[in-house]
Amino acid sequence: MEVGTWAVVVAVAAAYMAWFWRMSRGLSGPRVWPVVGSLPGLVQHAENMHEWIAANLRRAGGTYQTCIFAVPGVARRGGLVTVTCDPRNLEHVLKSRFDNYPKGPFWHAVFRDLLGDGIFNSDGETWVAQRKTAALEFTTRTLRTAMSRWVSRSIHHRLLPILDDAAGGKAHVDLQDLLLRLTFDNICGLAFGKDPETLAPGLPENAFASAFDRATEATLNRFIFPECLWRCKKWLGLGMETTLASSVAHVDQYLAAVINARKLELAGNGKCDTVATHDDLLSRFMRKGSYSDESLQHVALNFILAGRDTSSVALSWFFWLVSTHPAVERKIVHELCAVLAASRGADDPALWLAAPFTFEELDSLVYLKAALSETLRLYPSVPEDSKHVVADDYLPDGTFVPAGSSVTYSIYSAGRMKTVWGEDCLEFRPERWLSADGSKFEPHDSYKFVAFNAGPRICLGKDLAYLQMKNIAGSVLLRHRLAVASGHRVEQKMSLTLFMKNGLRMEVRPRDLAPVADELRGADARVTAPCA
Repeated sequence: MEVGTWAVVVAVAAAYMAWFWRMSRGLSGPRVWPVVGSLPGLVQHAENMHEWIAANLRRAGGTYQTCIFAVPGVARRGGLVTVTCDPRNLEHVLKSRFDNYPKGPFWHAVFRDLLGDGIFNSDGETWVAQRKTAALEFTTRTLRTAMSRWVSRSIHHRLLPILDDAAGGKAHVDLQDLLLRLTFDNICGLAFGKDPETLAPGLPENAFASAFDRATEATLNRFIFPECLWRCKKWLGLGMETTLASSVAHVDQYLAAVINARKLELAGNGKCDTVATHDDLLSRFMRKGSYSDESLQHVALNFILAGRDTSSVALSWFFWLVSTHPAVERKIVHELCAVLAASRGADDPALWLAAPFTFEELDSLVYLKAALSETLRLYPSVPEDSKHVVADDYLPDGTFVPAGSSVTYSIYSAGRMKTVWGEDCLEFRPERWLSADGSKFEPHDSYKFVAFNAGPRICLGKDLAYLQMKNIAGSVLLRHRLAVASGHRVEQKMSLTLFMKNGLRMEVRPRDLAPVADELRGADARVTAPCA
């Protein structure tokens, strides 16, 4: 190489390093390397990503900025990521400047093949129109009744018999798998009125469920690679992109058949005698307006994706936490029995198990709701989420976010900051959600507790999710004691949803309610005894 060429190379390298030094000085997050930015740190901590982000945020005081591509022209725009868990910043991004922080083009491109322009993958007017329709439906009592019907049937006809068999045979169960199957059956029933029966005896494979799982996994795989790479693989038909295309085709074919059959039924030409029998979301959207078949498919798929994993993952972490905190378990069981004794009588505990919970009984389970909320604070089903920055802006803490960059808000970290939740923020303590006398549930600010999102995009199914989780948790704990199987390791799986990496293998034992019943009867006798 000639001297002149060497001089050019050295000059370019020196100019780049001078630029890199100035650029990296303004970043407060983990170490940034030339060219590759913070990618080495992300790879190094891939197995404990959420804890790593939380530690970075604690050191930075709740917000830091990092660069995933340290290249001039990219680093301060598309390559810049602002990571935050500061409640002030979350309110700014999710509510105050909502229009400046949409999901953005990258997120939409990743999920486009599976979710289309559905409610969870759209912005602007497309999102507003679907949100208005969905919001009206989620406030109806009939949808709550439909959810309760699907959940109670799955619990009592499928989940509990499986747990009874495991308790009798002293066998282990993978509770995470059972809960995923249960919530999948429930959300399919609620979304489009069909039961895939994945929790049926023998735990059979279901073609639609398998195709949906493969499509979801292949879609999430796109987050690992640069957009240009997975688009190239899609065009060439390589790797997971082939799996995605075939799985989406299978899902679309299944839902197309459901929609065509439903159209006939709603028109009075099907086997159902009355339109009123269809109280699922798909039928409700079909009655509301002139949606294309493709749009209706995306409506159903968006709600399935949102409603299946979130509740099952939350319940998995709940049962693990309760099994390792016996004092909390005793309080939950005592509350369950007290509520049922008040509504069904304290004399015969068999009556407590004879029928599913009523709405009134579920609404009275205050401590159980607190324990579920505390679980979601520590182990939110969606641990991280991100937004695209449309125009230059300043966050309330003074951080400048340029147009074209992204903001990642760490829901996992938001529940684990001492500055927000106190010195005991890492402790599982349901009492922090209760009034001083323990009789009332007291929710925290939605920008401190972001497990159900916040602002205009707050989860429409929040109340239904609590209803489902309380029903499942109460039904199981009333009948069984659960313990983590010997030798089983509970670890987080690095995914968009906070699955357990190895599942949740649990030992199942029958619960004896007689001591609790005796305690409740004794308390009643003391209250009603005449004064001396």
